[in-house]
Amino acid sequence: MLLIKQGRIVDPQNKIDKIADVFISGGKIREIRDKIKKSNCETIDACGKIVIPGLVDIHCHLREPGQEDKETILSGARAAAKGGFTTLCCMPNTQPVADNQEIIKFIYAKAKETKINIYPLGAVTKKQEGRELAEMGELKKAGVVALSDDGNPIENSKVMRRALEYARMFNLLISVHCEDRGLSKDGLINESFVSTTSGLQGVPTVAESIMVARDIQLAQFLNVPIHFCHISCQKSVQLIRQAKKEGIKITCETAPHYWTLTEECTRGFDPNFKINPPLRSKDDVEAIKQGLKDGTIDAIATDHAPHSSEEKELPFSQAPFGTIGLETALSLGITELVEKDVLDLPQLIEKMSVNPAKIFNLPAANLSIGNSADLTVVDLDKQWIVKKENFLSKSKNSAFLGKRLKGEVVVTICKGKVVYKR
Repeated sequence: MLLIKQGRIVDPQNKIDKIADVFISGGKIREIRDKIKKSNCETIDACGKIVIPGLVDIHCHLREPGQEDKETILSGARAAAKGGFTTLCCMPNTQPVADNQEIIKFIYAKAKETKINIYPLGAVTKKQEGRELAEMGELKKAGVVALSDDGNPIENSKVMRRALEYARMFNLLISVHCEDRGLSKDGLINESFVSTTSGLQGVPTVAESIMVARDIQLAQFLNVPIHFCHISCQKSVQLIRQAKKEGIKITCETAPHYWTLTEECTRGFDPNFKINPPLRSKDDVEAIKQGLKDGTIDAIATDHAPHSSEEKELPFSQAPFGTIGLETALSLGITELVEKDVLDLPQLIEKMSVNPAKIFNLPAANLSIGNSADLTVVDLDKQWIVKKENFLSKSKNSAFLGKRLKGEVVVTICKGKVVYKR
C-alpha cells in the first residue's frame, strides 16, 4: 500500500487539477480525495509538487538485441523511470531486426526483468528493407502494438499501399519515417546557409514533406490511419494541419530537439547535434511549437537514440545520427514549453502521456480509480544542469549537455511500486 500526500494532481484526461491525496493498493489507484488517512502504509510527501499520469514514450530505441554496448532493455527502462516514463514503445531496428515472432518474444522476456511497461513495435517490411512485407499476423500474435520501419523510409509507394492495407486487417497502426532518400542522400545537416558555409552536405526540408504529402494521400485514398514519426519542419506541419481539417485519419509526433534546438548548433561540428531528421531553422522550430499549441502535433516522443562514446567522438561526417532523450524530455517540456507559455501544464502532460497511449491503443494513461497505478511525482521548481555523469542510460550522447533545466522527477511509480526515487 502506498499513500501520496497533498500533491497537486494534474490529470488532463479526467480534467483534474487540484491538491489531494492518492491511495494505491494492489497495484491500482483506489482513492483520490482531499485527505486520506491510512495506517501501516508507505507514505510519499508530495506537498509542493505535482502528481501526473506516468509518461508514455511511443518512439525510443533500446538497442537490444544486438547493440547492448549502447543500451539494453534494462538500462533503458532505468533511464525511462528516472525521466518519469512508465511506458515505452521500442522501435524494431534491432540486430537482427524485430520482423518475426522470436525477436518480439525475446523483447517481452527481457521486458519482464524491468519494472516498467515495455511494448515492442514490429517491422513493416522484412529486415526493414522496404521490399517484402513482414508477417504482420504473426507479429500481431506475438504482441506488437504497432509497425514501423523507422529509420528506413518505405520509398516504394506500392509497398506502402500494400502495407497499409494489410496492417488494417490486423488493426495495426503504421508509424512512418518520412524521408525521400533521393533528396537526402549523403546529407548531414539541414540544407541552408549554415550547411553551405560549414561545407556539410545538406538535407532539404522537402525530403521530409514530400513523403508526408504522399502518405497523407495514401491515408485518404485507403481510408486508413497513419502515424508520422518525429516531424521536424514547417511544411510538414502545414500539410498535417490541412489534412486533419479534411478529416484524414492521421496523427503525428515530434521530439524535444525539434522545438528547442536549431541548425545553428551544428556550426561547432559537435556530433551530439547530428540527428535524423536534422535540426532545422528557427522558423521550423517556431512552426513545431505552433503545431504543438494548436493541436496539429498530437504527441511528444523522445526518439531516444543511444550511441557509444566511441561512435559519437568520430568526425561529424562519420558519427551516427541520434541523441538520447528519456531523462531530459519532461524537463525540456516544462522549461521550453510551459515556462514560455507555449503549452500549459495539462497540455504538456496530455502530449506526453494521454495522447501517446491513445494513438497506440495502450492501457489508459490517466489517474482513474481502478487503473494501474502508473504515475510520476515532479518538483516543478527544481533546477538542474544536464551532465554526462548523471545519466542512467548506458550512452551519454545528449544534445542538451550543460543546459540548465527546470522541473525534476522526484518519484516514479509503475503498477503501484516505486521504480525510481530521487
